[in-house]
Amino acid sequence: MLLSIDTSAGTSVALTRTEGLPGAAETNSADTMKHAEVVGTMIADVIAQLGAQASDVTAVVAGVGPGPFTGLRVGLAAASAFAVGRDIPLLPVVSHDAIAFDALEEVEGAVIVVTDARRRELYWSIYDGWSAHGLPNRIAGPALSKPEDVPTEFDGRSLTRWDAAEVSAGLLGLIAARSLAAGLAFEAFEPLYLRSPDVTMPGAPKRVNP
Repeated sequence: MLLSIDTSAGTSVALTRTEGLPGAAETNSADTMKHAEVVGTMIADVIAQLGAQASDVTAVVAGVGPGPFTGLRVGLAAASAFAVGRDIPLLPVVSHDAIAFDALEEVEGAVIVVTDARRRELYWSIYDGWSAHGLPNRIAGPALSKPEDVPTEFDGRSLTRWDAAEVSAGLLGLIAARSLAAGLAFEAFEPLYLRSPDVTMPGAPKRVNP
């Protein structure tokens, strides 16, 4: 079973069977401020929904963003802690890929997935159809821009814009399962904040003349 966790927007947790058996559970919270308060309960909930145990989880899928620093790190910490605690693989997946999965089923041609980065900025990624393994084909991004700088075309082609406020952990799990089945390499486990953190190490103290 794959346990998938994403906190790049709200909080989404899913448990997906990978042995060809039916069954999946997903729970979501749109609250962008209480990731830490709900993620543990949501993990327990999806495991209970399938009548499973923590020991049934064979890998953890982590949505690596892009997302704001505070929220995103909660999901990554939870995914890492579960994987380390169970000594099972941690599989990083770009969160926009899950959104693109929905978008590409509805839209023909190239699509630009857009999510809120706060501070009057937006995250975006561009996709052009499906790969040979049934995965969204990302051709640019993730990137961070001011709203007026988000691309409207790519390589001379118009882009259909797809704005999203949520990420489905279930679709992250599906992407990971298809990648595993195809023997594909996963992204590096690196948070896609795409912006420097607010808190930085202080510099040397200023010298004060007597």
